[in-house]
Amino acid sequence: MLNIRPVSDLRNKFSEIEETVKRGQPVYLTKNGYGSMVVMSLEQYSALTENVEAKLDEADRAAAEDTRRFSSDAVFSRVRERID
Repeated sequence: MLNIRPVSDLRNKFSEIEETVKRGQPVYLTKNGYGSMVVMSLEQYSALTENVEAKLDEADRAAAEDTRRFSSDAVFSRVRERID
């Protein structure tokens, strides 16, 4: 079940939010009834971004080994072709 709370709870009930996050449950914060942000533990964040960091490192290594460069127009044109 999603834990949705007003952003004011971050200030007024920080320890409750901290305990929820430490149990591995993200807390979704709203401002004026609309989604504003998500609070999660460092472990959860790390698990979400670990693969992204590895892929970016891989792309950096590949770019260092290959001198070819493509313009954004060329890249997006190829993407559009594959989508169609």
